Amino acid sequence: MKKTIATITGLGSYLPERALTNADLEKMVETSHEWIVTRSGIVERRIAAEKEYASTMGIEAAKKALEHAGVKAADVDCIIVSTMTPDFLCPSTAAIIQHGLQAHRAFAFDIQAACSGFIYGLSLAKAFIESGAHSSILVIATEKNSAFVDYTDRTTCVLFGDGAGAALVQKAGSGCASGYTIDHVCLGTDGEQSELICIPASGCRQPATDESVRTRQHYLKMVGSEVYKHAVRRMEMAIKHCLEAMQVPESDISWLIPHQANLRIMEAISKRFSIPWERVVKTIEKYGNTSSSTVPIALHELDRSSGLKQDERCLLVAFGGGLTWGASLLTKI
Repeated sequence: MKKTIATITGLGSYLPERALTNADLEKMVETSHEWIVTRSGIVERRIAAEKEYASTMGIEAAKKALEHAGVKAADVDCIIVSTMTPDFLCPSTAAIIQHGLQAHRAFAFDIQAACSGFIYGLSLAKAFIESGAHSSILVIATEKNSAFVDYTDRTTCVLFGDGAGAALVQKAGSGCASGYTIDHVCLGTDGEQSELICIPASGCRQPATDESVRTRQHYLKMVGSEVYKHAVRRMEMAIKHCLEAMQVPESDISWLIPHQANLRIMEAISKRFSIPWERVVKTIEKYGNTSSSTVPIALHELDRSSGLKQDERCLLVAFGGGLTWGASLLTKI
């Protein structure tokens, strides 16, 4: 009996219209274009409009993925939404997206693995498809980081932007002329380091109070120097585990799509695996860190550029708060 293989058959992304440049940030906080570029590689980032939300951006990205695959929303079985910036704590952003797409057959739920969320979502979709439980799954990563960024904190506000990416996952041979088989997914978590990236308030440990608002506890906090060290080590480990599991040599990787958090982290990963810099997909300069949506946005851009040829492999890798990390090996069909 032929094995069912989970395949990405459609990709889409959405970026808000407004660009927040380094020059704009120089007027808002004590920083400079040179300081930002040297430390992160970011020149500008997109900022959602007042009435744009995680749900609305996710809907737009999903529509493009469905159109790319030639599939109707009514035929989708499941919607998995990765977000750390949901519209509400309850209901789920996935439920709002399901309604917005009119995907009435689909059950929908959120996952929260911070910047690694899209790869976590691919893992779930792969399991659902290959078990035969479901046949058509939308994996959406969508983030309105600007709603949780403290624009008085120069160490974090320069890094983050807003955006969404989506992938439709089906079994191979679902009528798709091209796509990407999801060959393997490797995931990891280290909760002992959870304080390194967090939003202290808004959960049940610290509900909203006058004091929590006054002390800006509802904004993202990050220990940047420690995060850098963990990010490089954990992403390197995830890539090695993924390649070893599939018995694929490093030389077989045509493209690397890393989480777009920091250009120096991306450079370090590229060097550790001898992947040419020109074969590393880079969107950080124009979009900044859009959390879990960086990887699908970058994959969509690579796909649109026809950068990956048939039978070539690309490797997705991400790291985020939790701490969480993950890698996935894809093959172009």
